[in-house]
Amino acid sequence: MCRLFGFRSVIQSAVHRSLVDADNALAVQSNQHRDGWGVAWYLAGAPHLIKGVSPAMEDKIFDRVSGVVASETVLAHLRLATAGDVNILNAHPFQYGRWVFAHNGKIADFDRHKPMLRREVAPALSRFILGDTDSEILFYLFLSELSRRADLHRKGVAMADIVASLREIVALVRERCDPGAEEPSLLTFVVTDGLTMVGLKEGKPLLFSTYKERCADRDVCPFLADACEAPTTDGHVNHLIISSEPLQGENEWISLDDGEVVGVDWRMVLHRGTLADGVTRVGG
Repeated sequence: MCRLFGFRSVIQSAVHRSLVDADNALAVQSNQHRDGWGVAWYLAGAPHLIKGVSPAMEDKIFDRVSGVVASETVLAHLRLATAGDVNILNAHPFQYGRWVFAHNGKIADFDRHKPMLRREVAPALSRFILGDTDSEILFYLFLSELSRRADLHRKGVAMADIVASLREIVALVRERCDPGAEEPSLLTFVVTDGLTMVGLKEGKPLLFSTYKERCADRDVCPFLADACEAPTTDGHVNHLIISSEPLQGENEWISLDDGEVVGVDWRMVLHRGTLADGVTRVGG
């Protein structure tokens, strides 16, 4: 399928090693995920987005972008197409206003269910769907649900509203698309507004990390805290990384189970739980 990488931190950090330099960096994984790439990062609270349709490993633009990106929030994606042509409109991440979204998986029998799913998108949002992938429709289904609970353009949307919106769109897809399908829908994705970041595992692998065995910058970083090198005890973390597979380095990785959600809110408080039961603050 695809590969996901999400990064949220209290300080601006470079992500070149995770995207390019590490032995299993995102670019290396593009050898098997060759149908496009995208990198979104936030500057002064606004998302910036660059995409390509060549394999990331072979794309000089990907290498150049990864080398200059330094941000508190980054979301990157490698695509292995399951629905829609290989073109720039179908490359992830997708963006609307402050919100950015990337998906790993597929909706069961999408071609048959696409008209029905598109009708479920709020009319004010559906006109912004430009490509023909199931992933982009999932994004706008999520935005439609979230818009019933919160102002999409307001900073600091509540974690409970985000998780409730995810629960609704997963339930919709499961109810409408999965019955009679050879395989269930695979609905693993990451979404962020630049402040809050949330990952959901539904069918495809997803891991997260909030601390390192030992931070290489511990002697110089002014933000060093206990949560940088051990599980949080009060809920606050200095960084959250979400990835389809563990990346080499000092980070300690935790695998999510199907139906599990992990994320940080605008205060960098870690939340974890399930779609069924909701999420709670970790360690606090």
